[in-house]
Amino acid sequence: MAVEAVPGDVSEALLRHLLARDGRVSGIEALRAVTSGASQEIWTFMACRGSVREPLVLRRARHWNADSQASSAGMAAEAALLRVAAAHGVPVPRVLSELDAEDGLGEGYVMAHVAGETAGHRILRDPALAARLPQLLHECAGILARLHAVPLEGLPALRTGQARDELVHWSRAYRANGVARPVFEFALRWLADHAPRPVPTALVHGDFRNGNLVVDAGGVRAVLDWELAHLGDPMEDLGWFCVNAWRFGAVERPAGGFGSRAELFAAYEAAGGVVVNADRVRYWEVLGNLKWGIACDAMGLAWRSGQDRAIERLAIGRRATEVEVDLLQLLAPQGGST
Repeated sequence: MAVEAVPGDVSEALLRHLLARDGRVSGIEALRAVTSGASQEIWTFMACRGSVREPLVLRRARHWNADSQASSAGMAAEAALLRVAAAHGVPVPRVLSELDAEDGLGEGYVMAHVAGETAGHRILRDPALAARLPQLLHECAGILARLHAVPLEGLPALRTGQARDELVHWSRAYRANGVARPVFEFALRWLADHAPRPVPTALVHGDFRNGNLVVDAGGVRAVLDWELAHLGDPMEDLGWFCVNAWRFGAVERPAGGFGSRAELFAAYEAAGGVVVNADRVRYWEVLGNLKWGIACDAMGLAWRSGQDRAIERLAIGRRATEVEVDLLQLLAPQGGST
C-alpha cells in the first residue's frame, strides 16, 4: 500500500466532525490516506481522548470515475448495510458516525479499525496462515450464506442487477473506455449468448473477495468495501470470489486462493446457502474477469487523462492484458482446475 500526502483541510474538517459528536475528543494523530487501488478513499488515524488513542478509519467517496460511482450503493447505503450485516452475523467494522454536508469532507463515514491483514497476497503467503486456508474458505462460504439470507425488508435502497442488467452496464462501460480489445469483445458475445434467466434476488455484496477481508490467525475478522452491494443473483458473489486476480498467484486454488470451487460450493450449501448452480457461477466468473479488465482500463485512462495521478491507477491499468489471458483460459481452456 502507498501513503499519500495529507491535506490540512482534511485533518481540520475531520476533527470538527469528531468534536461535534464527542466532546471528549482532544485531537487526531497519524492521519494517513491509504491507497491500494480502491475506488473510494480510506484514511486511517488515531482519535485522542486524553491519554487514550483509538484507531479509527474514515471512508469517503472519490469521484474520479463517474461510471464507477453510478454503480455504487452510495456512502449512506454502505453505512446502513454495515449495520444490517452486523445484525445478521456478518463480521464488519462498526460504523461510528456518518459525514454531514457541513463537515466539508464530502460523502462518507467513520468506522472502527479492525486489526488484521487485508493484503490478499500476504494472506496467502503468510506461513502463520498457510495451514488455515481451508478454514478461511469455510468461513467465507458461511459469511456468504448468511449474507444472502439477510431479509430484503429493512435494507437501504439498492439497485437490482440480474445477469443481463450487469452485462448491459459493463458493455457500455467497455465502449465508454474506447479501448479496443478483441478478447473482451469475444467475452461480451459469449456472455450475451449464455446469460442465465432472472432468479429471485438476494443481497449481493458485489466485491466479496480475498483482498476485501480482514484476516488474522483467528480467521476472518471483517468484510470490507460494500460500495457495489445490490440485489441480485447470489451466484454472482461466488463467481466473483473465484476471479483469477483474487488468487494472487495461487491459480491452483480458484476459490480466492483458499481452495477449490467444489470445496467452496459444498461449504456454502452446508452453511445454509442456496443450492449452487455451477453454470451460473461460471457465467458470473467470466463476467467478473471482464469487469475487472474494464475497470483496469478505466483506471489507466483516469491516470493518463490527469483525473487521478495516483501511481496505483497506472499500475492497475496495465493489468487489463492479464485479464485477456484469464478470459481465454476460461472460454477456450487448455486444461482446468476445480
